[in-house]
Amino acid sequence: MEWSFTAAEDLSAALRAGEVTSVELTEEAIARIERDDKAINAICVPDFDNARVAAREADQARANGEDRPLLGIPVTVKESYNIAGLPTTWGMPQFRDFIPAEDAVQVARVKAAGAVVLGKTNVPLMLKEWQSFNEIYGTTNNPWDHDRTPGGSSGGSAAALAAGFGPLSLGTDIAGSLRVPAHYCGVYAHKPTVGLAATRGMIPPPAPALPVEHDLAVVGPMARTARDLTLLLDVMAGPDPLTRGVAYDLRLPPARHERLGDFRVLVLEEHPLIPTASAVRAGVNRVADALIDEGARVERHSALLPDLIEAATLFTQLLVSNVAAGYPVERYEQIRATLGLSDDDHSTGATWVRSMLFTHRDWMEANNRRELHRQGWRQFFAEFDAVVCPITSTPAFPHDHELGMGERRIDIDGVEYPFIDQVSWVGLATMPGLPATAIPAGRSPEGLPVGVQLIGPMFEDRTPLRLAELLEQKIGGFQAPE
Repeated sequence: MEWSFTAAEDLSAALRAGEVTSVELTEEAIARIERDDKAINAICVPDFDNARVAAREADQARANGEDRPLLGIPVTVKESYNIAGLPTTWGMPQFRDFIPAEDAVQVARVKAAGAVVLGKTNVPLMLKEWQSFNEIYGTTNNPWDHDRTPGGSSGGSAAALAAGFGPLSLGTDIAGSLRVPAHYCGVYAHKPTVGLAATRGMIPPPAPALPVEHDLAVVGPMARTARDLTLLLDVMAGPDPLTRGVAYDLRLPPARHERLGDFRVLVLEEHPLIPTASAVRAGVNRVADALIDEGARVERHSALLPDLIEAATLFTQLLVSNVAAGYPVERYEQIRATLGLSDDDHSTGATWVRSMLFTHRDWMEANNRRELHRQGWRQFFAEFDAVVCPITSTPAFPHDHELGMGERRIDIDGVEYPFIDQVSWVGLATMPGLPATAIPAGRSPEGLPVGVQLIGPMFEDRTPLRLAELLEQKIGGFQAPE
């Protein structure tokens, strides 16, 4: 039997029943990577020797009566996580030889849960793209169409899952880096509530792996089924043992409902700042129709929904000021000297540039407005359980390494728009720190995967995850590329 596209949950059952060993699963995954990854380039740092050792140890542990959550399951890890003895570069050539001395806290957690780490997956330079390419490791291709991007910045992880290189992967998200690749590759991902999963060791070189809580950014699970997302999240979730973990224990509330028909859902298919391609609208409406068919309360409008334009503006301000704070002084001053924007330019691009020069006072004002949005979401989720909406405006686009995201254009049903405006959709959940689960929702006329995101209440991650599981049962889920 071939196990390459079997869910982690089912692999665990097979391992418990003695139907397969971790060594067999690991060797099958390695063979598949060696055969197929030349065309995809998802696994940028293989670690097969150590994986074989870990698999043998997992089989011995099971023989001794142990049964941990991921015992013997092959997984991959995004390149941006520190793994002791393997390079962490974030795609930066000057750090191609940087080798961290210890594992990131999430790598340590999956290893402690018994996982077998096959290697690291490719990323864009500094994780700042919806493509996955860099000078060190080259370009990762979408398994559905090698001329298209798998997304970014967790594009290598999404491509690895779609290609059958292990059932689980660790990714990250600040501007859609989990959700966009899941959408482009037809897999599942979960952006947790901000602060739910410790991020220590997911840090660019050569910075020390300190327990710093970065604004907006999260680490999260990727998988080929919704239940596998929950399996991996349960391993990842929890405070850093060096800080809040000293005093706090995690207790996530259960999902609000167990039946599709009990959910109260707001469905959005259009954003005031960017159109939605017909293929993506079809995916959103396929989910909406499934909910209606099961008797769920589905609305298309609500006065309780926070203002989408202000939400997009705040996301841009908080994101860009965060990133720009790390710029060298010379670049910061250069931006200041060449700002040259008219006062009436309120485009996303203009907001992007102005946000690079935020003062601490500016950031505090934006943060205060964010808190008002969070309160608005609390009121919203008193009446609704989830929002169903696009992740990006289109399915995966062709590789484009000539222009940056700020200069690029995106074709939406034959009309070109500023590419960067699409971040409005992913920012809807990121800015207030809400959990969001990306699920497959169909195919485009060209046969490309289309996904949607399910946004849920803060720290109620099990609600969108359960909704994802029920929708998978209703409309289907991952399908291997043809």
